[in-house]
Amino acid sequence: MNLNQLFRRKSVDYILKQVKAGESDADHISLSKHLGLRDLTAFGIAAIIGAGVFSTIGNASYNGGPGVVLLFIFTAFACGFAAFAYAEFASLVPVSGSAYTYSYVAFGELVAWFIGWALIMEYAVGNVVVAVSWSDYFTGLLAKVNIPFLGIHGINIPAWASIDYTSAHNGFVDAAAKLATGADLAALNMAQQTSYLAWTQAPMLGSFRLIADLPAVFIVLLITALIYRGIKETRNASNAMVAIKVTIVLLVILLGIFYVDTDNWNPFLPNGITGVLSGVSAVFFAYIGFDAISTTAEECKNPERDLPRSIMYSIVICTILYVAIALVLTGMVKYDQLAVGDPLAFVFEQVNLTWISGVIAISAVVAMASVLLVFQMGQPRIWMSMSRDGLLPKKFATVHPKFKTPSFSTIVTMFVVIIPILVIPTNIVLDLTSMGTLFAFVLVCGGVLRMQIDPNAPRGKFRTPYMNAKYVMPSMIFIAAFLVYTQTPDWMHHMLDFSTWATFAPNLPMWLFILVCLALTYYSYTKSLSLIPVLGLIFCFYMMAQIHYASWIGFLIWLVIGLAIYFSYGFYNSKLHLLKKDG
Repeated sequence: MNLNQLFRRKSVDYILKQVKAGESDADHISLSKHLGLRDLTAFGIAAIIGAGVFSTIGNASYNGGPGVVLLFIFTAFACGFAAFAYAEFASLVPVSGSAYTYSYVAFGELVAWFIGWALIMEYAVGNVVVAVSWSDYFTGLLAKVNIPFLGIHGINIPAWASIDYTSAHNGFVDAAAKLATGADLAALNMAQQTSYLAWTQAPMLGSFRLIADLPAVFIVLLITALIYRGIKETRNASNAMVAIKVTIVLLVILLGIFYVDTDNWNPFLPNGITGVLSGVSAVFFAYIGFDAISTTAEECKNPERDLPRSIMYSIVICTILYVAIALVLTGMVKYDQLAVGDPLAFVFEQVNLTWISGVIAISAVVAMASVLLVFQMGQPRIWMSMSRDGLLPKKFATVHPKFKTPSFSTIVTMFVVIIPILVIPTNIVLDLTSMGTLFAFVLVCGGVLRMQIDPNAPRGKFRTPYMNAKYVMPSMIFIAAFLVYTQTPDWMHHMLDFSTWATFAPNLPMWLFILVCLALTYYSYTKSLSLIPVLGLIFCFYMMAQIHYASWIGFLIWLVIGLAIYFSYGFYNSKLHLLKKDG
């Protein structure tokens, strides 16, 4: 095997000719082009604004005070760095593969496989988490339904029908152990009570307990049916859901303004900049999702123009909404009261507007459904793109002759999401979503850097603005190192503790981040790299370094599994390999 073949690259001209000629291994059926700028922007808003605006914004405000708005603005700029890279590639290579195809152009086949495999995990795991969260909000909303004249005082779904099998079993074991010591069921925490009731009350099929999160399964089935039916129907549903949730968010903002006490904004930074930055993880993940827009490139009327614009517009619109909500929240009540799970409902309860909590709950359900819609739409198009290139079996590239959607991949995606919902607790896989997302961001930013330093590289209509990082990067690294050394001596001592593997292993991701920073600083100085993609890469890699090393191990195991599949099937069936073989 020639190692150079692992990095064989597809030219942009080759990709565009394939798409233009309708070449796919799915009987030459192309996808329908129905999406304009407004639709794409709506998809971006749908993907970005999820449950985070209804929950994590409270803890971020508690730690940072009113100054948390600065964090939203800063994070918007940071995400904008990665968004510029996505926009440039979307303009250059307007096809469905998103970061997978971009990496194929910039780095070659092996890297493209890795990113495609990581995206499959990202979307699948992300959808599992979103579906389960949707189920929690939905069941909570049903429990609050009160229609006295119909005799309805809450609709309660049985515990066994709203939890996964593993969580129910493990929770039952924990609860039973405490009950055996004489503890009362009512004294256990809510999770243990729910698990115990689910396990003991579940209907039986022989010796097997029928336990499943049925609302989560239902919403996945519903979304899949919609996506399978067609991109026009998906677009219309997304636009409607975005309109509903944006309207409700604006209602919350406009209504809340009348209850703002500006004295609550003083002090603006009660815990200093450190308090503000402590919420960076929660705020950053409130922006994740804009990248999914790029998977719809082949269904856009004018992808070269509209994809870059929609990515930027969606980030700007969401930032304005986030900043406005944060100001209203911290203005209605003092920041130190916001460490609650449902901050929007909480602040209106403080001013005796309890009716709006129901409106907020409905908005949260709609918001998460729209996120699931976009992600569930994106994953089949990754499968399809990899299949077109020969890296996956031809069946994955099948396009429905009537609906013009990647039909087989859509059905596979449904099962890939539903099966984990039934058996795997979401807390086990939550970090893997972040890993896959950030890994894609890093490689896309790196791809732009590679294209910029290659004088022969093709360029699209949209280009990331060039700002020379030659002196900026060394200066930033020097200042950062100085501040870390002088302001965080305990952290430095912790990082330099190599005494045991147990103390060193958790620091490995951060050491890897430091090495990446040093390498980027060197190349910024010697190659005059562009500052925006450099900052995008650094910021995203820093977020990866904050994830526990155990999740890194899980992510690496996933990549190793993917590597085995690639060398057993993808390498030898790759169209580039077959073309070289025939030639």
